[in-house]
Amino acid sequence: MKEDIQIIVDENDEVIGYKHRHDITSDDTYRVSALWIENSKWEILMSLRGFMKKNNPGKWSAAVAGTIDKWESYDENIYKEAEEELWITWYIFEKWEKMHHTKWQYRYFCQWYHLTADINIEELVLEYPEVETTRWFHPDEIRNILQYSPEVFTWNFRDTLEKKYIKKRMN
Repeated sequence: MKEDIQIIVDENDEVIGYKHRHDITSDDTYRVSALWIENSKWEILMSLRGFMKKNNPGKWSAAVAGTIDKWESYDENIYKEAEEELWITWYIFEKWEKMHHTKWQYRYFCQWYHLTADINIEELVLEYPEVETTRWFHPDEIRNILQYSPEVFTWNFRDTLEKKYIKKRMN
């Protein structure tokens, strides 16, 4: 059975302690890994978070994301999460930047990973209730959603879309 003990870090991402997932407060900073997948058409693969999730239920987010457990590294976590959530086991991910999210209700460091692959989503095996569904989003669709219905994305993924995707792919 999973312990759900999370790593608590300081403002420099240095480990200062550990807490059970349910004991983490808005004063704590923890670690997350996330996987950005795009295909040869620059579409982004996104996952709809499970409706039973505590944070951001039923919102679109990164294809894969997970909170780092005690004794795990960012690298170990992203490969574990990719396998658990979508059954992606056959790729090597490029390490992207680490972002420090400090607004809203939660504070955490997110180590981003990147993959460019023309994945057939029909072949993915989704982990319910973590992930409801996945789909490819075209750049024009993302632009329109961000303009008219940004609330369908998790707040942190909106930030990432605006910083990484809009600037690089949509200008």
